[in-house]
Amino acid sequence: MPDFTNCRRLYDRVYNGANGKKIAIEYEGEPYMLKFPPSGENKQTELSYTNSCISEHIASTTFNMVGIPAQKTILGTFEVGGKSKIVCACKDFTADGSRLFDFCSIKNTVIDSEHGGAGTELSDILDTIEKQCYIDPAILLKHFWDVFVIDAFLGNFDRHNGNWGFLYHDETKSATLAPVFDCGSCLLPQADERIMNTVLNNGDELNARIFRFPTSAIKLNGRKINYYDFLQAAENQDCNDAVMRMAPRINMDEICAFIEKVPFLDATQRRFYQVYLAARNQRIIEPAYTHLLELQSLSPTLKM
Repeated sequence: MPDFTNCRRLYDRVYNGANGKKIAIEYEGEPYMLKFPPSGENKQTELSYTNSCISEHIASTTFNMVGIPAQKTILGTFEVGGKSKIVCACKDFTADGSRLFDFCSIKNTVIDSEHGGAGTELSDILDTIEKQCYIDPAILLKHFWDVFVIDAFLGNFDRHNGNWGFLYHDETKSATLAPVFDCGSCLLPQADERIMNTVLNNGDELNARIFRFPTSAIKLNGRKINYYDFLQAAENQDCNDAVMRMAPRINMDEICAFIEKVPFLDATQRRFYQVYLAARNQRIIEPAYTHLLELQSLSPTLKM
């Protein structure tokens, strides 16, 4: 595994975000953002201290596996104060000179919106997608719901307006979708070894972390969306279309084989991620997909 400690620092690049420290480095001739685990002030074990970087790597790779472009990530180590920390190196996708416009900033350009850029009410987000002038609204809407479905699979509780968006290219005066990034809030990043063992050995605890929480950061009528309830209700046609696209792309054999090779994991962690993702797929994504197939069979003219 790479040790990034002696990589050249790039002081002309800085990164925003509240979840952990970030520095820019050059690795194998290319710029990377090095993400450190958040402060351990509210965590009791070293395991929970490092999980966000593990989550970042597994989730980002999973997005790429299902065909949604995401940042390239590499796990490694970095020496800080005489201690070796597990870090996640994220390839800087603005290295070509493009600029990242997060959705929060784009939302602020819609001046007749009732809420500010940070507001995550679903109706307001969809209104911005329709009114923004950077990306074809149909393309952006499809991307939004595809990411939502995979976030449901990964248990992402923090896909807010500041961690997805566009790349603006000054030369062509055009924008493209940014790769998916900032996935450290997937896969129960604060679960320590005790919680992992509890979830693995207690069906009720596992179900609680599938059907009750984590919820989406996006709100419906002021309440954070429960992934299972929302997908099973099948009330949003664009979301239904995304389920039909994404569900067949989730290959649990491929994902579990990848997790077997993720560095730094002990046996408990490895089994936890495999079991947790398989359970979320079986109990959230597959039932939603099956339900839509059943609706389609009852009404063959129904668009899915």
